[in-house]
Amino acid sequence: MSPAASLPAGCEDGGMETEQRAPDGRFPRWVYGVGSEPDARFSLANERTFLAWARTGLALLAAGVALEALDLPVEPGLRLAAAVVLIALGTLAPAAAWWGWSRAERAMRLSRPLPAPVGFGLLVGGVGVAGVLVLLGLLRA
Repeated sequence: MSPAASLPAGCEDGGMETEQRAPDGRFPRWVYGVGSEPDARFSLANERTFLAWARTGLALLAAGVALEALDLPVEPGLRLAAAVVLIALGTLAPAAAWWGWSRAERAMRLSRPLPAPVGFGLLVGGVGVAGVLVLLGLLRA
């Protein structure tokens, strides 16, 4: 099966007609260089989701730093472990945001179904682990 056979109707040339090409300055080209421009409202909603993930990452970083910086009545070893989990999640959140944004934007440009969200399980599991570590640390202090 040729690659053109798997493209939606009217996109046999990869959806790269001159009118539909992204300007050279748009990055990343593997996202903006395919398909056609989606409705701006959907692209902006996708961007807001990306920014929400970035804010979540900042909040997780702040929580991890605060947990270790403040003199809380939590066993030091468990407090440090919870802080490390939160900081690691905060560091990974922007990467998950970028991956999710690019997958959704590309799917919209190619008129394909939106992909499943990325990172939810890791985020929920990690915050749960950090919460349990803090709870155990409070009980042992």
